[in-house]
Amino acid sequence: MPKTVLAPQTKPRADLLDVTQLNPTFVAEVHDIDLSVAHSPETVGAIRAALLKYKLLLFRDQVLTPRQQKDFARNFGDLHIHPLLNNDEANDNPEIIVLDYNEQRPPERDEWHTDVTFIATPPLGSILYGVEIPQRGGDTLFADLGAAYQGLSEPLKRTLEGLYARHDFQRSFQTSTYYSQNNDPEKWERARKNNPPVRHPVVRTHPETGEKGLFVNRGFTEAIEGLSPRESEALLELLFRQEEDPHFSYRHRWRSGDVLFWDNRITQHRVVADYWPQRRLMRRATILGDRPV
Repeated sequence: MPKTVLAPQTKPRADLLDVTQLNPTFVAEVHDIDLSVAHSPETVGAIRAALLKYKLLLFRDQVLTPRQQKDFARNFGDLHIHPLLNNDEANDNPEIIVLDYNEQRPPERDEWHTDVTFIATPPLGSILYGVEIPQRGGDTLFADLGAAYQGLSEPLKRTLEGLYARHDFQRSFQTSTYYSQNNDPEKWERARKNNPPVRHPVVRTHPETGEKGLFVNRGFTEAIEGLSPRESEALLELLFRQEEDPHFSYRHRWRSGDVLFWDNRITQHRVVADYWPQRRLMRRATILGDRPV
């Protein structure tokens, strides 16, 4: 439980928590919070305010069941059920994604992505719990998409105004070792029908902070509307490289019991799949968001 006593506030404040910022533009560790128990509205509000301020929150030394992780995530909104990824449905927790890679199940190569941008209302955020962490490797990289946007020149910012891009789940999953059409054709076809391509603005305005950030990613963004294929490919590659610039990034070295809670509206991430044949077992809850503007 938090050591800090939270006084009633008309507006939640991140500074009511014991927080240490870890990166110049984003990322903070929140101390002395047990995520396995129920929290007051004031504590939940303070965590949400910290998420808005820092975009990525770290909670160390947590012990969570899938149900407890789900209960904590529900404080921030309804949860998404992924159409393809393995989950904890056997224990009545289909909202909890299970990412388990080991000697018998090598990890796939990951790439930079924002979670589930292939739906009309991409997630507000994701909560990832490190259950079993390899002794070496398996870090996760994060990018601050607000800082990446601010790093662009003013003429390029003006060029991006009003542009939309197409996002499609097939871009990531059609060649997947474990989730492609070849693995479970019926499940794949159902996911394809239920998740047609969607369009999102290339630059998104955060619905709560008003901050502008890039909203394209290698995982799911297919093309920019209104441009020729050559123009679209060139502009997307420029934006992808901007997002992936180390100046806007943070690298997290996991410890067992770590929980990361990121604002999916203004960050993206990728896993470094360098730990095989060690085991890396993670669980993720994904909180639904709203339509990007």
